[in-house]
Amino acid sequence: MQSVMIFIGVLVGFLITVVLFSAIFALPVLWLWNVLCPDIFGLQEIGFLQAWGLSILCGFLFKSHNSK
Repeated sequence: MQSVMIFIGVLVGFLITVVLFSAIFALPVLWLWNVLCPDIFGLQEIGFLQAWGLSILCGFLFKSHNSK
C-alpha cells in the first residue's frame, strides 16, 4: 500500500513538473507572437492555450531526428 502511495506521489509530481515547464516555454511564444505578428502581418493576438499549442506543434515539426 505504501509503495502505491509513493508511485502516485511521484506521478503527480512528474505531471506538475511537465505542466510547469510547458507553461514556461509557452510564455515566450505568446509574447513574441503578440508583439511581432499583429504589427508585421496584421494577424490577431493569441491566448495562452494557443501559444502552448503552437509551441508543441513547433516542437513536433522542427525537432531534430539524428539517428546513427
